[in-house]
Amino acid sequence: MTPTNRKKLVVAHSTRASAPQHEIETNRALARWLAQILGLKFGGSYDADVHAGRELYLLPTQTLVGPAQAHELNINGPEDLWGGYVDHDFICTKAISHGLLSPEAKAPEGWSPVFCERVREVVLDGLSVFALQDARPAAIRLLYSGPIRMKPVHDCAGRGQEVIHSLDELDTILARPEAASVFEEGVVLEQDLHDVVTHSVGQSFIGDHIFSYCGEQYLTQDGHGEEVYGGSNLLVVPGYYEDLLKLALPADVREAIEQAQVFDNAADEAYPGFYASRRNYDIAQGLDSNGQRRSGVLEQSWRMGGASSAEVAALQSFINNPGLKAIRVSSVETYVDQALPADAIEVYRGPAENSDFLLKYVTVKTYDG
Repeated sequence: MTPTNRKKLVVAHSTRASAPQHEIETNRALARWLAQILGLKFGGSYDADVHAGRELYLLPTQTLVGPAQAHELNINGPEDLWGGYVDHDFICTKAISHGLLSPEAKAPEGWSPVFCERVREVVLDGLSVFALQDARPAAIRLLYSGPIRMKPVHDCAGRGQEVIHSLDELDTILARPEAASVFEEGVVLEQDLHDVVTHSVGQSFIGDHIFSYCGEQYLTQDGHGEEVYGGSNLLVVPGYYEDLLKLALPADVREAIEQAQVFDNAADEAYPGFYASRRNYDIAQGLDSNGQRRSGVLEQSWRMGGASSAEVAALQSFINNPGLKAIRVSSVETYVDQALPADAIEVYRGPAENSDFLLKYVTVKTYDG
């Protein structure tokens, strides 16, 4: 069963009860756009009373977690959604990128040491921590080689992260009233890089359409001056990573693609219940505290993300132009109220979760390779 089945409804689904308006409206806009591209009906936002038992093509804002949620939404496999499914919540977070301090360290149910072994050579130095008592010894192990970045696993868009230079700084963090609950949910401690370029590498499988991409993402300042996700510039090809690698790409981009492939394959191997039709990976390349170049996968996104609007635009280009070899697409998020650039496609304009204003739009350019 594919989304090209004319009985299917394309349905948006904001899975977080407290989701901000921009997340809900972006979700709806992309679901409506995708339905139009595929020639399917748009069913609005998911409503159990209206949609229960229906054949749906779902666009959830988050990775689905656990068989009960998938069953409730009538999702049986990757052909039923643009996103992903995992058996346990931690699997779709940053937590899986790194191993534990020791076999005795606290770990969530379903933890796979196999995954950590498979990705060891394609991630940065780091450890995942799930208990306050494991935080200090984990930091001691990592701080010898330079500053580390503390990343709560459920935060996104770069929010909530802190750079730690010493044990004294860590102790100040551990003394906070909320520290125990933060670490119980999961925290990644990872070597901090500077002069960083963040690559986006991924694939989407939508019905009979498969496309792969590489590109870079960049940061911007929100309404409070905090650096957050600002957009992605992608080079997209119809087909698989092998087709992407046929293009004339710089060595650092090829390295990022190959690291993403290792990470992607490890997820399939270590977590057999996992499936995803959108598979996006962030790869950081920069210099460590000794000035040595490092490259590693930071995290995965098996759900709608900042680059999703660019992916939909690319899909539309490939469907409208079947012989197209490649396309350049960009997703942009800006917190400055401004007119839409010429030839841009507006995705969202309105208030943001942490700012008074947010504009999201997409641009499409030809590939000149």
